[in-house]
Amino acid sequence: MSVTAPLPESPPTDAAPRPATVTPEPAAAAPAAATPEPPAAVKSPAEMSTPSPATGRLHRLITVGGTILTLFFLYEVFTYFVAYTDDAYVQSDLVAVAPEITGRIIAVHVVDNEVVKKGDKLVSIDPVPFQLVVNQWKAQVDKAAAELKVAQEELDTAQAALASSTSAHTYAVQEQKRYSDLATKQYAPVAELDRANDALRRTQAEMTISQVAINKAQTDIGAHQAALKVAQAELATAQWQLDRTEVPSPTSGPITNLTIRAGDTATINVPMIGIVDSQGWRIIANYKQYDVRSFEMGGTAWVWLDSAPWHFHKAKITGVARGISRSPGQTMLLPYVAPTTDWIRLQRRIPVTLVLVDPPPDAKLYMGADARTVIFP
Repeated sequence: MSVTAPLPESPPTDAAPRPATVTPEPAAAAPAAATPEPPAAVKSPAEMSTPSPATGRLHRLITVGGTILTLFFLYEVFTYFVAYTDDAYVQSDLVAVAPEITGRIIAVHVVDNEVVKKGDKLVSIDPVPFQLVVNQWKAQVDKAAAELKVAQEELDTAQAALASSTSAHTYAVQEQKRYSDLATKQYAPVAELDRANDALRRTQAEMTISQVAINKAQTDIGAHQAALKVAQAELATAQWQLDRTEVPSPTSGPITNLTIRAGDTATINVPMIGIVDSQGWRIIANYKQYDVRSFEMGGTAWVWLDSAPWHFHKAKITGVARGISRSPGQTMLLPYVAPTTDWIRLQRRIPVTLVLVDPPPDAKLYMGADARTVIFP
């Protein structure tokens, strides 16, 4: 054995000094001999239970696939018995109040968001121009009535004249026949016959004149009657327009987005005030076409209003749309429901109309507000 030299001294430390290292000299090489193979190692129970990597991956795939299938099955079962959508909103009828005449607004009797009742006065339009037209046509009616009365009197006079001329003509005919017979037998002078013939012709002319006067009077009466009807119709129109200077509310509900002021011009058939109809509240819920197959009219639904959360309102199904538009550019006689949300394409949805059975107190509903609905088919 050889002893290595001791290491040089190191600065004193708190640790104890290391002992000298003794290195044994290598032994002489022994002759090579056949080494027997070691016996096979026996696996422990823990090693035997550990699967191989391939087996572990297969097990995980089966687990994940089974979980997905189970969740899909549970989802299908759930959606078969429960139809839910958050693609719903509150809807009502927006009544656009438009004046039926054109004129200057002299007073606005409501303010924005005020709740009005049917028949309440909304706006007053300057009535002076319309009152003047009413006065004008009243005068025309009086004039036409007076002219009709004169024509009627002329007709009466002409009829009396005709009666008188007819009587004179009858007498003249009789006189002419008498003198004609006497003159033929030379019992009367020819001059008397001439006078009888002249009287006959004169009464005939008077009858013709009276008949013409009657015809003229009848024509005048027809014209004056027509003029009177025209004047009366114009008067009624003018009175109707005068009555439209006061614009009443056609329904009950809150005023929305009021922008008109006194001094503005009200234009015929141009909406100037919007009223949300308080009798037209409903929920429009867009359900997947897979869900609506079992919906029935009058069926029960439950509605969650985002404007009144934490409360489910009972509702009933009052309508299921039988058609939708597949293009937003088509006529709006068919509703269009977008089939996509952001970048996800959804199944086509059908609008379902729900009416609340127990609406919130004071009917605090907001047109266009979001809602969520649940229906148990």
